[in-house]
Amino acid sequence: MTRAYSLLSGLSRQGLAANRALCKTGVAALGVTGLILAGCADQSGSSGTGAGRGAVTAPVTQATSHRVGVLLPLSGTNAALGHELLAGVQLALGGGGLPPDMQMDVHDTAAIGGAASATSAALQAGDGILLGPLTSGDTAIAAPAAQAAGIPVLAFTSDITQGRPGVWVMGITPEEQVQQLVAQAKRDGRQHFAALLPDNALGHAMGNGLVSACRDQGLAAPAIAYHNGTADSITQTLRQLSSYDARVAAVKQAMPATPVPGATTTSGNPSEVTGLTELPKVAQLPASLAAALGQDPNQPPAPVAQPGQASNGAASPVAPAAPQITLGAPPFDALLLADIGLGLKNVLDALVVTQVNTPDVRIMGPGLWASFASKLGAIKGAWYAAPDPTSRQAFVTRFMARNHHMPKPLADMSYDAATAALTVARSGVPGYPAESLTRPGGFAGVDGTFTLLPDGRVRRALGVFEVIGNGSDARMVSTPVQARAGTSG
Repeated sequence: MTRAYSLLSGLSRQGLAANRALCKTGVAALGVTGLILAGCADQSGSSGTGAGRGAVTAPVTQATSHRVGVLLPLSGTNAALGHELLAGVQLALGGGGLPPDMQMDVHDTAAIGGAASATSAALQAGDGILLGPLTSGDTAIAAPAAQAAGIPVLAFTSDITQGRPGVWVMGITPEEQVQQLVAQAKRDGRQHFAALLPDNALGHAMGNGLVSACRDQGLAAPAIAYHNGTADSITQTLRQLSSYDARVAAVKQAMPATPVPGATTTSGNPSEVTGLTELPKVAQLPASLAAALGQDPNQPPAPVAQPGQASNGAASPVAPAAPQITLGAPPFDALLLADIGLGLKNVLDALVVTQVNTPDVRIMGPGLWASFASKLGAIKGAWYAAPDPTSRQAFVTRFMARNHHMPKPLADMSYDAATAALTVARSGVPGYPAESLTRPGGFAGVDGTFTLLPDGRVRRALGVFEVIGNGSDARMVSTPVQARAGTSG
């Protein structure tokens, strides 16, 4: 049965239980938890029937109501996440100065009837705005009925496909991160973009974001390739994407004649390439490169002579070390990745094998990298986009004083949604009209200013961070575009 509460009834505070894995992926990160939730299967108990199919009639006064409907899973698999989100809403709306008609009406999307029943109950109660649901699946169920009633929805998913006029996606989307990265890379002089991405929901969201970002920035269409996650698939896909075989062939063709533009040896002297008729049989060459150049990667190197001594022990002049071939640059100068865990390790190995090197190529990745950026020394100089963590401190202090535990990143999102509702209600307008929710100045959120766009997207103040490696945290190289105005409420 749907549970409803009034803001004035003294809601009991429930601490978040153990930090359960999101949708059994074991990943929770930095304020982009919605990246995972966007692809979660619906576990709310919803029947899959849209709420709009029922005979739900909104009260005629609903367009002027300041009641806040909150749709969250308060039981079942995602209950811990639901209660953390609820704590964020309570913090935003728990202070003084609320409009007299502003009440919070909470509905459990994991109860019998799922998101459809919870949405129907909220509309019947006369709620003027809906905060939630949590997942993409529940949003797809709840949104049609809310739209039919003219009630705005601030959903906690990051599935950009759920965004539309009247339904806003509050999670930090992959597309939004890529927009920030491409804009910064263009300022850095990068012009040719490519992506090596996993063939999953996150990978395709990042890929779609790269296509849109390049179009928006007036850049050429990017080259995008997807892999199936295995080491062999990653290496072979990157070989094709980076024109590896053509780069090897160019070096072989140029060896007896003129140097290849961009190809050098370890000495840095391109002219040495012309004198090479045979590559040295040394272990430094990746096996695939050695094979492509006609080498036997298993043949041991020749004995190393001591200075002034030949390999047979006789005295001889000291000969310079044989130079090692470096391939020319790939056909892109910025490469977007999206892997984490073992997949990322395999990608890093493939970058070495195919000689896709920094700083010739700017490596870019998802905000999920923020949680382990200090361990990414192998791609020192790589970028990711994320909120400025220092912006969150005031919110953390207030949340801990009320709830006695550190807030999870999800709570930032629900606090922001409730703050937007409170700001509009305090402005004195009836209800929550779209023109008030999409005001150009946006709203002061936990992680910086955010703006609701008319098409259902949300623009947030994300910074671009650069990996330092050596156990050091990443450093911010591009501050958020919009200045932070401080948290409110």
